[in-house]
Amino acid sequence: MIRFLALILLPFMTYAAGEGAWQASGVGVTLSHRGVAASSRALAPSQPAEGVMTMVAWRYELTGPTPAGLVVRLCSVTRCVGIEGQSGNTRGLTNVSANEPLRFVWEVPGGGSLFPPLKVRSNQVIVNYR
Repeated sequence: MIRFLALILLPFMTYAAGEGAWQASGVGVTLSHRGVAASSRALAPSQPAEGVMTMVAWRYELTGPTPAGLVVRLCSVTRCVGIEGQSGNTRGLTNVSANEPLRFVWEVPGGGSLFPPLKVRSNQVIVNYR
C-alpha cells in the first residue's frame, strides 16, 4: 500500500521540488517632477534562481500622500507590468526568467514640480518560480 501511494504521489513531489521563491527589498526613490520616471535599484535574487516566474507579490511604502495620477510599473529586463495600489500580486511577469532583476518605476504624468515630492520609503518583491 505504501509503495502504491509513493508511486501516485511521486509526480507531485517532483513538481513541488522544482518550485522556489526569492525575496528582495530596498530603499525607495524621491520624485520631484511630473512627467519624469524614477526607477528603484534592481531587486535580484541573492542566489541563482533556475526557472521562470509564476507570480510576483509586491509592496511599497510612501512617506507622504499618494500624488493624483501616480503610475507604478514593475519591470524585469524584458517586460513591464502596471501595478495598482501599494501591495498586491501579479502574474504579468509569468515565464520571465526567475533570475532577472526587478525594478519599480514611478511616474506622475504632466509637467512641473511635485509638491510635496513623492518619497518612496521602501519597496519589496517576493518572486515565485517554477
